[in-house]
Amino acid sequence: MDEERALYIVRAGEAGAIERVLRDYSDKHRATFKFESTDEDKRKKLCEGIFKVLVKDIPTTCQVSCLEVLRILSRDKKVLVPVTTKENMQILLRLAKLNESDDSLEKVSEFPVIVESLKCLCNIVFNSQMAQQLSLELNLAAKLCNLLRKCKDRKFINDIKCFDLRLLFLLSLLHTDIRSQLRYELQGLPLLTQILESAFSIKWTDEYESAIDHNGPPLSPQETDCAIEALKALFNVTVDSWKVHKESDSHQFRVMAAVLRHCLLIVGPTEDKTEELHSNAVNLLSNVPVSCLDVLICPLTHEETAQEATTLDELPSDKTAEKETVLKNNTMVYNGMNMEAIHVLLNFMEKRIDKGSSYREGLTPVLSLLTECSRAHRNIRKFLKDQVLPPLRDVTNRPEVGSTVRNKLVRLMTHVDLGVKQIAAEFLFVLCKERVDSLLKYTGYGNAAGLLAARGLLAGGRGDNWYSEDEDTDTEEYKNAKPKRADVKDLYQDGG
Repeated sequence: MDEERALYIVRAGEAGAIERVLRDYSDKHRATFKFESTDEDKRKKLCEGIFKVLVKDIPTTCQVSCLEVLRILSRDKKVLVPVTTKENMQILLRLAKLNESDDSLEKVSEFPVIVESLKCLCNIVFNSQMAQQLSLELNLAAKLCNLLRKCKDRKFINDIKCFDLRLLFLLSLLHTDIRSQLRYELQGLPLLTQILESAFSIKWTDEYESAIDHNGPPLSPQETDCAIEALKALFNVTVDSWKVHKESDSHQFRVMAAVLRHCLLIVGPTEDKTEELHSNAVNLLSNVPVSCLDVLICPLTHEETAQEATTLDELPSDKTAEKETVLKNNTMVYNGMNMEAIHVLLNFMEKRIDKGSSYREGLTPVLSLLTECSRAHRNIRKFLKDQVLPPLRDVTNRPEVGSTVRNKLVRLMTHVDLGVKQIAAEFLFVLCKERVDSLLKYTGYGNAAGLLAARGLLAGGRGDNWYSEDEDTDTEEYKNAKPKRADVKDLYQDGG
């Protein structure tokens, strides 16, 4: 009945009546995602009628009402079959200012129309294979990049940027050819990185270092959503970069990694939004060539160095083992380097472990990232070893028993999911510089057996990668217990 009344007014009514009836329809069906099949034909005709109205000279408010209803109806894939034509797509492109040749967006009154048009295009492209094909024919990706360039530094049009980015993400997800076009022809990597810089209001203090205000306000919901969409689009653009990249691209990847470091050190409007933001940053960091991840850590400034020296002097003399890692003014310092971002990644990993579910999707990306960082960058490995595998003092409990990060990771070494099991073991093995004796000390033979068997190292030895020969000091507790108690040996051999 709603469709019949709306269709009658859309076909015969004037702009004011059309706006009123469509606003009523939109209010009633705003949360509708499943539709009755009996009214399918009426909804198709209503869509066709709305497109005929949109080509007329009607007020902006009427355009918005038309587009809102079209967005709701476009949730139904079957309805889109007859209305997804090149002509109708071009109508939406025009309303979204995707066909405009001028370099400005001046009419604020048009912004709601642009946003609703982009929302419609998102639904239609997602739900219609014909629309996906037409997007290639109409070169939609290039038009979206052009619109982004018009509004990349203008904060008051975040909604336009957000849905432009969402549509760009969908296109690059659905068409692998568009990823290549975005990367090389449309210069999507620097463009999307600049969008992130704008969302985070980054102020650079050095080539790859940004100023972090730990006491500043959180990101707004709009800035957070815009950043998340940009991160997702960048992920698709760079999805194969860790395998093949030109040396000349290293600077751009380092800039992006520096922006992602900034992202890890700020918070969103809510805890859930912060986790979503950081999760997407982790996924994108996994695409960065590992040689460019050195920018995640940086030398201390003169002021921070002075603060570190003061903190070290304040530590008791018998705490020499702990002196390498200090926390001062929210800055995690290790061996003269700022390790804040790595510490955030470590905390993120532990939270994902504590969730106890969806390990493959939620945990393995950050574990893989930390493993590769540790393998390639000595300071990161040493810091993580200090945090995850501190000097062993508890020699009475099995390695998997307890609530430390080490205990939690050791438990994962016998997880039922093979992928989770392998990456947890690999991470700990790398922290041990791929030395079998060191791994056994911290994890026990039973827990490590799967990794060692896969590597052909059950008889001992070490892995294929080279690591520096810094000392791996045993605690007095471990030294005393190891030769005196036979059950300690058994403990570390039966720890699985």
